[in-house]
Amino acid sequence: MATNGEDNQNQASRHQEVGHKSLLQSDALYQYILETSVYPKEPESMKELREVTAKHPWNIMTTSADEGQFLNMLLKLINAKNTMEIGVYTGYSLLATALALPDDGKILAMDINRENYELGLPVIEKAGVAHKIDFREGPALPLLDHLIADEKNHGSYDFIFVDADKDNYINYHKRLIDLVKVGGLIGYDNTLWNGSVVAPPDAPLRKYVRYYRDFVLELNKALAADPRIEICMLPVGDGITLCRRIK
Repeated sequence: MATNGEDNQNQASRHQEVGHKSLLQSDALYQYILETSVYPKEPESMKELREVTAKHPWNIMTTSADEGQFLNMLLKLINAKNTMEIGVYTGYSLLATALALPDDGKILAMDINRENYELGLPVIEKAGVAHKIDFREGPALPLLDHLIADEKNHGSYDFIFVDADKDNYINYHKRLIDLVKVGGLIGYDNTLWNGSVVAPPDAPLRKYVRYYRDFVLELNKALAADPRIEICMLPVGDGITLCRRIK
């Protein structure tokens, strides 16, 4: 039988397997949030998908469990029905969204890698929410341009979540602002980017963190200056900025 110490160590190891995406200074405090608030309320299907994803070599890409919980509640609060997700990976945030939507809700989901999505698809199907998802494989920009070309799509989305290539976030925003309804929300993930947004120029950063940091900084500056939206940047996961379209 495992001791309490071994249990805590195992839980910490599982946390590390999916990537430490919290910006909290204390690992113990983040673990407290997970064990006290997130894990006890996490749907069984989301737990299963989180554990499946933890075994994938790119598991750092997954949405953190606390952010999944936040998205699920947010979508219920705004009574979202027609949504979009750019960047799916194995589908943890997608499942959080699908579980929050009504039975006739819809998610247009885009990713360049169908194989990763299909890793999580059996769990999504078992949860009974796969019928809400319209998955499209390939780059998002051409599909967004296709949607914008038809005016009936303008202002038709209640919520849009973006967790994809950071160097295209600005290009996504230019298009998504027309697709989300007035009063609807766009959520941009990773807007605090491993805390690198406040790192000095000579800070020792991982190559990919350094490469994308300038794109994240550009996005944050642009969102703050955009008169069409109200924004709220939250230190959940790796930072998420919510944009509410006001005009």
